[in-house]
Amino acid sequence: MALMRALQKRAAGPGLELCEVEVPKIRPDQVLVKIEVAAICGTDLHIYNWDAWSANRLRLPVTIGHEFAGRIVEVGENVTGLSEGMLVTAEGHFTCGRCYYCRTGQGHICDDVKILGVDIDGIFAEYAAIDAENIWPLPDGFDPAVGAVHDPLGNAVHAAYVHGLTGKNVIVTGCGPIGLFCIALARQAGARTIIASDMNEYRRNLAKELGADYVVNGGADDLKSVVRRATGIGADVLLEMSGSRQALASGLGALRKGGAASLLGIFSDNVSMDLDAVIFNQLTLHGINGRRMYDTWFQMQAALEAGLDITPVITHKFKFEEYEEAMALLNSGRCGKVLLIP
Repeated sequence: MALMRALQKRAAGPGLELCEVEVPKIRPDQVLVKIEVAAICGTDLHIYNWDAWSANRLRLPVTIGHEFAGRIVEVGENVTGLSEGMLVTAEGHFTCGRCYYCRTGQGHICDDVKILGVDIDGIFAEYAAIDAENIWPLPDGFDPAVGAVHDPLGNAVHAAYVHGLTGKNVIVTGCGPIGLFCIALARQAGARTIIASDMNEYRRNLAKELGADYVVNGGADDLKSVVRRATGIGADVLLEMSGSRQALASGLGALRKGGAASLLGIFSDNVSMDLDAVIFNQLTLHGINGRRMYDTWFQMQAALEAGLDITPVITHKFKFEEYEEAMALLNSGRCGKVLLIP
């Protein structure tokens, strides 16, 4: 019986356990991937901290994690087009393929979706069994660290590409990794002006590095005044990544009439909105969930091939056994994207 190390949530409460478990056996429609790089997502931090969402959602024990790059070491007998040695990542939403949404090209909002590292064992391990249809091959010589963050980069692509950003004035509220990716995408797309807002000084500095023209302290500065001075009329597009009620209100208030917003940040409780302002200013709101499967992935690949540089977002790397230090850093907010190396 072959064993491997894995980071698991085994008991209700804060923390994780680094333990030895069996190397997973693959089904005929799966591949076995040796994980080279894993990235920590906000979801993983919620599970580590054990908030109300985690307590209500997870069935324990489970190996967590869903952002990775690794090499295929075994291929199921029914799998075609994939081979041992390929560097890959994967879409972390496993869909039913039968519901209305799957059959109309909207599998990312499938009625019976299973999420890697939440509903099924994830990739904070030395090996992971992944459905072959979810595998996304990476080019030869590709940086595995960038491969490992395709999942959150895809969130940013989905949110940003809802809008035509070329020549537009763009606000990004929340400069965590996905917000930072949005800044880089807006800059590559030829946005006229990018205004980024966050309460965290470390992340505001990263926003400048990624290409923001103006950086606003969300806890102290008046975003609407900054945007008006920069644009003369208000922003065309809001990319809301923070999950902060204050940021949402200030971001919507800084849009011009006829502006539009992508809402991706997750709010911890119910949010009240000034719907009169939405109606009378004729604003358009887009809810963003995951990545479109798989058009977002092709858009992301094209952006990277065209020179999109997201490496400044990746700020820290830790060994698996240093996971508690990594989680403490994430809780402090003084980081961008944090990687774990098995």
